[in-house]
Amino acid sequence: MIQKKWKIVISIFTLVFITIVGVQTAAENKDKKFVSVATASTGGTYYPIGVGMANVWSSHLKGEKIQASGQSSAGSIENIELLREGEAQLAILQGLISSQAYAGNGSFEGKRYEDLRTISMLWPNVEHFVLMNDKVKTGTIDDIKGTGFSVGPQASGTEQSTVVMMEGLGLTKKDISPEYLGYSDTVSAMRDGRLDGGSLPAGIPISAVTDMYASNVKASVLEVTDDQLDAINAVSDTWYRFVIPAGTYPRVETDINTIAQPNLLSTTKEMDEETIYILTKTLYENLDEMYEVHSSAKEMTLETALDGVSVPLHAGAYKYFKEAGLDIPENLIPPEAK
Repeated sequence: MIQKKWKIVISIFTLVFITIVGVQTAAENKDKKFVSVATASTGGTYYPIGVGMANVWSSHLKGEKIQASGQSSAGSIENIELLREGEAQLAILQGLISSQAYAGNGSFEGKRYEDLRTISMLWPNVEHFVLMNDKVKTGTIDDIKGTGFSVGPQASGTEQSTVVMMEGLGLTKKDISPEYLGYSDTVSAMRDGRLDGGSLPAGIPISAVTDMYASNVKASVLEVTDDQLDAINAVSDTWYRFVIPAGTYPRVETDINTIAQPNLLSTTKEMDEETIYILTKTLYENLDEMYEVHSSAKEMTLETALDGVSVPLHAGAYKYFKEAGLDIPENLIPPEAK
């Protein structure tokens, strides 16, 4: 009987304790602002960088009661929908997907997202069109015509961006013998004589391209002319000039003039100006912490924050970059700030 009474007493105390803790937690969270960053799969680059940014913000903005977290997803296209539905407040996006969503073309035909805003360029995806030397004529990306060429895995961002670039050159898949290989498999197929070349976009140096040169595959990275860049951007205004410095790859002693598209940190115009201002300012004042997260994060600098950006800035990011002294192009000024 006594034992039963004690069980009842303990149960009551447990319920009271749980209730008190619940009330305290609710009180603590009442004024917190929760920010979710949509990224991509956990095995890629977007996820660790998104989580890294969230950790920087949560660590440095406790006083402002901002709690950030990284959220895995299927990538850029789903991230647009997560922003649109309010299931994420920030997202990392491939530059091409951002441009298409804002313009309402490509994958977003009839589904334009006019409320999309950019916070910053994070790091570049540098285009590497590699081709066997015996197929090289001009040394530019026009040379892929008539070759066996890998456009990247099917339904990948690589395939989508490669097809857009080909469109700018006046080419379609009918002008090549398309293959759908990953990076290492592309170089292996070239080494074995089964493939002429492929599209390998990523941050430099790319391990597959390093392997290509180091293992003496008789191939080169093709260059992109200014006219070709203009023609590609006429299809989708996403790319910008990028020079791969001499010495980046084994036995390559001259610069390679190619192009890159940005990986962007984006949001919606519905996010309040002060929050985005604080997030942007905190990110750029703590880049040393980001550099420890992932090698690609080392490309993040204030000087390159607007490289390749085509969708207008969020008002909060615009405010920070103006204070930082950046020259902001007219097309990136938020409509809300005009």
